[in-house]
Amino acid sequence: MSKKLRLQVLMEEAELQALRRAARRQGVTVATYVRTAIETARGRESGRTRSEKLAVLRRAVQHEGPTGDIDQMLAEIERGYLDPGRS
Repeated sequence: MSKKLRLQVLMEEAELQALRRAARRQGVTVATYVRTAIETARGRESGRTRSEKLAVLRRAVQHEGPTGDIDQMLAEIERGYLDPGRS
């Protein structure tokens, strides 16, 4: 369930105009643009530094797992889309 919150932000007229232009360029409302900016900023607060994230990725790509022929895997995926009841 979502809750409504009205947030008031005071800014100079020039800042507001720049915000409106940025939202217009993206084809969204100012409210949507601001919500997206807030979500992006919150996503940056993952608690890990850039170097820590890169270290995790480097460790992850060292793992070897079972794989198959790419054409065969894509064909199996396509069959699953066409006949989802088939296992």
